[in-house]
Amino acid sequence: MQQITPCLWFDNEAEEAARYYTSIFKDSRITEISHYTEAGKERHGRPAGSVMAVSFELNGQPFAALNGGPLFKFNEALSLQVPCDAQEEVDYYWEKLGAGGDPAAQVCGWLKDKYGVSWQIFPRELQRMLLDTDQRRAGRAMTAMMQMKKLDLQALRQAYQG
Repeated sequence: MQQITPCLWFDNEAEEAARYYTSIFKDSRITEISHYTEAGKERHGRPAGSVMAVSFELNGQPFAALNGGPLFKFNEALSLQVPCDAQEEVDYYWEKLGAGGDPAAQVCGWLKDKYGVSWQIFPRELQRMLLDTDQRRAGRAMTAMMQMKKLDLQALRQAYQG
């Protein structure tokens, strides 16, 4: 089956970022590192031998990271979701991915890491709450979520229950 592989564009940090991400997620690894050559230097402007791209997996999901220069920057138009089974997982990923990131970008379970990549760290249980056909319960969970930075599963449960 063909997979879609997200490619993250970095200035020069592709390998550093891939190593960082694979150190955080279990079942993760770097699979390939390619380097620029003299070919195409008039276009890419990179020194021969420098890292061009890194292929890696996070929890078995393939990703690519490209050192493409400073032309493009990450923004919230694309984020990576990390559904969690327990508050301990939420806390772990929030701490690890948020370290060195932009505190002003932390809202409703979203954060920006130190490379500018946006992540959504949330308890899986929240999805069930928000999809509840009882609009009052779903609304209370939504209202509680909108007031949080890092999501607090116990507080969400309390709001949901009323």
